[in-house]
Amino acid sequence: MAPIAHMSGIAVRPRAAPPPPTTIALVKSSSLPMLVHKELERMILAGELAVGAKLNEASIANRLGVSRGPVREAFRALEESGLVRLEKNRGVFVRQISVEEADEIYEVRAALDEWVGRRLAQSATTAQVKELKSIVDRMDRAAAKSDLDAWHILNLEFHDRLVEYAGNAKLLATYRRLVNELSLFRRQTLEQRGSLPVFMREHRDIVVKIASRNAAAAGKALHDHVMGSRERMHRGRAAAGSAARHAAALAPRRSR
Repeated sequence: MAPIAHMSGIAVRPRAAPPPPTTIALVKSSSLPMLVHKELERMILAGELAVGAKLNEASIANRLGVSRGPVREAFRALEESGLVRLEKNRGVFVRQISVEEADEIYEVRAALDEWVGRRLAQSATTAQVKELKSIVDRMDRAAAKSDLDAWHILNLEFHDRLVEYAGNAKLLATYRRLVNELSLFRRQTLEQRGSLPVFMREHRDIVVKIASRNAAAAGKALHDHVMGSRERMHRGRAAAGSAARHAAALAPRRSR
């Protein structure tokens, strides 16, 4: 109990110190730009902010109920993570990745993932392998329910965890930027009919190869998985183009 002071014969307790800031207040004061960044990232990856869309600083600030400063900082962070581009005198735009750039990203990812597979086959702990198996099991359950949204999130978690376990911070930062840039392409690939069972077999095989401590096989499994995703992307785009041409051919001609 706090000591009691005496004034004019009256016992008076010292005034209590003001309470510390609440967790919410601390978050608002110290992490607001980060929170805005994460929310904008979520909106872009979910498609709520369309590819190529111009992002208005004032509108975003009003929409999120914040001042323009945190939005400005979030834009810079989003540019560093590969999700937006800042054009001088024009503004901020959600990035649009060309097929040619996507091809290059897949090739870089394949090389990085092959190294990750080799590294984990040599260094992964029993607990890490168990966690990877757990994620694949959850992916299996999501696939059985045809829950594409849940499967997509777990797929990102699985690959991010692989790179995280490799223990190279620079590689992890590079990988996450590449994933952001490929997000729309990868989502279209996942939506192709019959692709989930293929992905599931490949993910299970990756974990088996890592657990077996076969560095060459684990590296190859990851490399082939990424390049297979690239092939599926091209097949999906070719099929979509063929369907569009077929629909156009069947459409009635406009009267002249």
